[in-house]
Amino acid sequence: MVSHARAGALAAAALLLTGALAGCDDGTDDKPGKAVDGGAAGSPSAAAPSTTDGKPARFPALPGSLTSQHPDWKRCEAPEGGTSPGADWRCATVRVPLDYAKPGGDTIGIALIRKEARDKGRRLGSMLFDFGGPGGSGVSILPRAAGSYEKLNTRYDLVGFDPRGVAGSAGVRCRSDQEQEDAGRKVDMTPDTAAEEAAFMKDGADFGAGCERRSGKVLPFVGTANAARDMDLIREVLGDRKLTYFGMSYGTELGGTYAHLFPASVGRTVLDAVVDPTADSVGHAHNQTTGFQRALDNYLKDRGQDAKTGTRRIARLLARIDRKPLPTGTSRELNESLAITGIVMPLYSKDSWPFLTQALDEAEGGRGSMLLQLADSYNSRDEKGHYGTESHSQRAISCADSNVRPTVADAKALLPEFEKLSPVFGAFLAWDTAGWCSDWPVKGERGNPEAGAPGAGPILVVGTTGDPATPYEGARKMADELGRGVGVLLTNKGEGHGAYGRNTCVTSTVDTYFLDGKVPADGKTCS
Repeated sequence: MVSHARAGALAAAALLLTGALAGCDDGTDDKPGKAVDGGAAGSPSAAAPSTTDGKPARFPALPGSLTSQHPDWKRCEAPEGGTSPGADWRCATVRVPLDYAKPGGDTIGIALIRKEARDKGRRLGSMLFDFGGPGGSGVSILPRAAGSYEKLNTRYDLVGFDPRGVAGSAGVRCRSDQEQEDAGRKVDMTPDTAAEEAAFMKDGADFGAGCERRSGKVLPFVGTANAARDMDLIREVLGDRKLTYFGMSYGTELGGTYAHLFPASVGRTVLDAVVDPTADSVGHAHNQTTGFQRALDNYLKDRGQDAKTGTRRIARLLARIDRKPLPTGTSRELNESLAITGIVMPLYSKDSWPFLTQALDEAEGGRGSMLLQLADSYNSRDEKGHYGTESHSQRAISCADSNVRPTVADAKALLPEFEKLSPVFGAFLAWDTAGWCSDWPVKGERGNPEAGAPGAGPILVVGTTGDPATPYEGARKMADELGRGVGVLLTNKGEGHGAYGRNTCVTSTVDTYFLDGKVPADGKTCS
């Protein structure tokens, strides 16, 4: 639970994934400039801003050696200890500038995965996906989620990618598994004393220093605007005149940024589970506090409980765990921070609510095994203690984007408001604002993303009224920000993070839009 929502609209699939598909062909660097894939620390500086006075910044034209690339599609190799995505999938790498202000300089590889359209005679083009995070690996997620897009795959090539700074695309790494384990055990994410506050802030600084030490060269350039520029180069390399795009969760912010930077290249685009484009990092924390408490209220009501009474009971449970962590039957204990994370995890999908009931009942009885398992799934920790790096990429991208740097004093000032919004999640998310980017080694680009896209084609914006991570209000704001005649709002009256594949009406509307170009009436509601 962080400044941006976790992985995308097919929440159960996306949230449970743990890392990228290893072994996809990375290509050879025969393009001008030096290849930079991760790399040791340099002297990071702020990346060039994406906008100036609300208008897209201008960059030099890309060299033909980049725009005329031909991806070398090869069968994807199985990740270590895993299985191949199957014979229908192919992997490739596209080279992009590390710094778009210096397009003839260093390059990095962007990892792609593709499943070609089944009906080649009626093929419409490529459909690019981003499942959210930031930090989610499209190379890993798309093959596992592809069953939901079978109808779209009849006429579209399904294409997933790892955005820059993620997994196979110069993925950011900040700390070892043991360092991550130690931090989760020792650092109180809702500090109550000066000593706990100092440890909390030191952990944030140490995390940033680890990122700089291990991934310093790419850190200034992993922001959303540069990822959007990569998307446009991918579009060109794949041979599409316009970009067809499906973005979920953070992928909606990426899609809105693309539309702002390249309105003339916007093709059929769907944004599902929408990040509020008017909010800065503190605003996102405020929105998520509201959204997760709303989802918790709905969960409690669904279980026949009074929402306020149930919330107070969970808050008292968390206070007890804060004083004395729960045993789990392993060498690890369930502390308050892990317990909150374990509660958050099943709120992403109504189908997971029974697991939350079992986990809370077990915790009330003095054992924390189920909440720990849920927290581990959220944190991409496997049974052997290995952690995925999604959280590393997430923080690097968020901090490269945001120039808002709240301090401890700022977090303390937020506590009364946030705790009033949610006695369960408020303190955690208020403190998160200070722990996120306050000591980050790279300057942030802006307060909140630009999404205005005058001249773009219609973009379908899908909001779910009970979405915990990207509250429904963000969809309304995104549709407004995109502009009149561009943002088309589709409302799903329901629960969970994202609507496509869950609600039949939404799924049918989106499929018809992508396949037939039929735009629904602005304001259509599905229930």
